[in-house]
Amino acid sequence: MRIAVLFLTLLLAAPFCVAQDVRVKVQRHGETIVVDVEAHVAAPVKDAWSVFTDYDHMASFLSNIKHSKVLAHDGNLLEVEQAGETRVAFMRFGFRAVRAVELTPMQEIRSSLVSGDFKAYLSTTQVTATPTGAKISHHGEYVPKSWMPPLIGPAVIESETRKQYLEFIAEIERRAAAPKGP
Repeated sequence: MRIAVLFLTLLLAAPFCVAQDVRVKVQRHGETIVVDVEAHVAAPVKDAWSVFTDYDHMASFLSNIKHSKVLAHDGNLLEVEQAGETRVAFMRFGFRAVRAVELTPMQEIRSSLVSGDFKAYLSTTQVTATPTGAKISHHGEYVPKSWMPPLIGPAVIESETRKQYLEFIAEIERRAAAPKGP
């Protein structure tokens, strides 16, 4: 029990943490969970963009995504279905969502809820060039359908979001380092 309390205290003590140039800030406003992420990667924007929009293969490089598929594609408009699971100690939190995704190529990804395990879901992810690679900025506002523990919920979201962005960065770096075809 003491270890769990210590772990929770450490998670809550730094709501804006840095891990390999990934910053995650989670706030709760009533029933809305607000997630802001800023990450930097030493890779071109095109590699970052290809990873963040590779919905059909996300389950192969994001550990909490078990299923990801583009259901419909019309130009820069997509309908994406994703399902996954987060495990914390002995607890499991499953999720499923179908989202409408609007792409502004090489710049911005806007997502909104069509159906799933949220009352509301709205996010924007931007990818911009920097002198050393790419910057990824994400802002999301989510209203879960199920009750979320007031202190533990945001801490778990912060930890899982950081982990997911580190996995995104690892895949971006892997693709950037891969030999390019002729």
